[in-house]
Amino acid sequence: RRERQRFVDKNGRCNVQHGNLGGESSRYLSDLFTTLVDLKWRWNLFIFILTYTVAWLVMASMWWGIAYLRGDLQQAHDGAYSPCVANVYNFPSAFLFFIETEATIGYGHRYITERCPEGIVLFLFQSLLGSIVDAFLIGCMFIKMSQPKKRAETLMFSRAAVISQRDGKLCLMFRVGNLRNSHMVSAQIRCKLIKARPRRAREGGTGQTPEGEFLPLDQCELDVGFGTGADQLFLVSPLTICHEINSESPFFCLSQRSLRSEQFEIVVILEGIVETTGMTCQARTSYTEDEVLWGHRFLPVMSLEDGFFRVDYSQFHATFEVPTPPYSVKE
Repeated sequence: RRERQRFVDKNGRCNVQHGNLGGESSRYLSDLFTTLVDLKWRWNLFIFILTYTVAWLVMASMWWGIAYLRGDLQQAHDGAYSPCVANVYNFPSAFLFFIETEATIGYGHRYITERCPEGIVLFLFQSLLGSIVDAFLIGCMFIKMSQPKKRAETLMFSRAAVISQRDGKLCLMFRVGNLRNSHMVSAQIRCKLIKARPRRAREGGTGQTPEGEFLPLDQCELDVGFGTGADQLFLVSPLTICHEINSESPFFCLSQRSLRSEQFEIVVILEGIVETTGMTCQARTSYTEDEVLWGHRFLPVMSLEDGFFRVDYSQFHATFEVPTPPYSVKE
């Protein structure tokens, strides 16, 4: 096997990094909510804790500042004196008053009095700011937890694709499966072939157009049943996806011998709606030329038992050799 750089990993991660954004990096801040959702969990938790910690300390300092400027700290124990906030003697008590107010705990020992207009204004500001921060951060965490990315981990693709005959036609095939009992609603599959442009790729792999444009990662669609509706999947059991190699296929000139010298990558994209949440889920994988087996077929995984069909996932990736002509469809 020839190890080389993949465009899409087997687990669906795209090996593309964006660099030298320059002034365009400010676009991330213009869509701050999506930026936070896209961050890794450790950064989300760090920002979540940091934001609340800073907000608490700042607001508690403002309450302590009001008490200090009014002289409440010096006369807090005077029974005849009416402070802005009752029973606030120092910064820890001001911090506790803020937490009790923000969390609507209401122990009753500390409370704001009506003779403190600046405290009333600060109380209103704290309520508005707290609602905004809660809605933003908690909403961000909720969206991140409810993302259907983990659902894609229970969608399986065969480790290899195969080329063999089906109904007298040479076909490229691979297998998909759903490990959960919950269905993928409106599941649809698409395939992209990524390789250098064929014209110059045969002459040296430069992937140039007649005008000299360099196209090393040209993308073209592989027909997996768009016209017949075969790309719309009822994914309750493992299915074998088939691409018929004909005159319209980019593999029209592919033979068993030329497969050894080709360099391409087939990206498979499976999309559907998660039945339990109603959110759209996408699972991806890819097959390089080393992962395409000529003259193989997948082993059956379905068997009929007493009142139900049983799927044996231990044979999900297994293939066996079948007689297949080594010639291309063109030949």
